[in-house]
Amino acid sequence: MNNTGPAMAGGDFQFALDFDLRPAMEREDFLVAPSNEAAVAMIDAWPNWPSPVVILVGPAGSGKSHLGEVWHVRSGARRVTSGEITPANIAEIVGTRSILLEHTPDVSLDERALFHLINLIYEIGGHLMITARNYPARWPLHLPDLATRLKAAPVVTLNPPDDQLLRNVLVKLFADRQLAIDEPLLRYIMARVERSMDGARRLVRAVDRQALATRSSITRRFVGRVMDRMADGEQYDNR
Repeated sequence: MNNTGPAMAGGDFQFALDFDLRPAMEREDFLVAPSNEAAVAMIDAWPNWPSPVVILVGPAGSGKSHLGEVWHVRSGARRVTSGEITPANIAEIVGTRSILLEHTPDVSLDERALFHLINLIYEIGGHLMITARNYPARWPLHLPDLATRLKAAPVVTLNPPDDQLLRNVLVKLFADRQLAIDEPLLRYIMARVERSMDGARRLVRAVDRQALATRSSITRRFVGRVMDRMADGEQYDNR
């Protein structure tokens, strides 16, 4: 479903408003910048990776899920979390030969199971992508063999966005929700928004939710009120 009606923003300059309601998650939708180009290059290089195991590290909202989804679709990988890996199901999990292990580590991580999964990936010539917020050296691991295996894997990092990337992300996030903003409003948001992908995502979600709830136009005054309430700790639904 597309919305080609008038934008809910004042001013003469407006961005195009012709987007699906769902967030765009294709490779072409990922905005490439110096802060993430190494990670994008690694995804694009598959299956010619320098190692069967690759670790993608970045803060919340940095694009790990987006790039993970791109690789998941491209490779046919099975998506799992740490808690789903047990000694009993390792052989079944690697049946796809490509595994996307997300949100690692968590409290349910079975270190020995992960160690054997990595070994099996090497044995069968498969591929394993691990996504995490921190470098493996900072994980609270107790199994030296696992730490050694992870240390040998190449790590690609999604760094905090620069101004141009953050600007482009904001436009994309508003567009994903069929909302358009004008240039003065975008500059106002850029001056005040949290300098992270996650901060941009939470702001756009909050603006969208409040605009729908109050039937309000998305003006500078409206967005300013939403940002003030967020700064005061007001929570918005995760949708």
